[in-house]
Amino acid sequence: MRAVVQRVKRAEVRVEGRTIGQIGPGVLVMVAIARADTRETGKVLAEKIASLRIFNDDHGRMNLDLREAGTAVLVVSEFTIYGDCRKGRRPSYIQAAPADQARPLYHAFVESISALGMQVETGEFQALMEVELTNDGPVTLLLDSNRVF
Repeated sequence: MRAVVQRVKRAEVRVEGRTIGQIGPGVLVMVAIARADTRETGKVLAEKIASLRIFNDDHGRMNLDLREAGTAVLVVSEFTIYGDCRKGRRPSYIQAAPADQARPLYHAFVESISALGMQVETGEFQALMEVELTNDGPVTLLLDSNRVF
């Protein structure tokens, strides 16, 4: 799995003009599922994200994780994070899991974050979505289960 994690002041996702998920302070997690991913991959990634110390403490230092800061998570599926642009001009998505494989793993990932006590909102899997955010910092991290854990 790959995830782009952005610290936000607010974030919102809309489908066909209707808001389906929104948060105040927290993180927007754009997540992509690879062919080799499993439920365990999602669980480990969820734990990693929840434990990232990317929120400021009383001294203005990034020392608090998501739970300590009392923030929320907006999870949006985005297979294009696996786009390989090394050849030609059209990205290849061969590493991304097909939708029928990715859907249950995406939902398992969301459940894993929820199980950690996080307030979680989501986008809609495989929908054309509009994502609006106010980045905070900015703080943006790229996590890859093949490289990080």
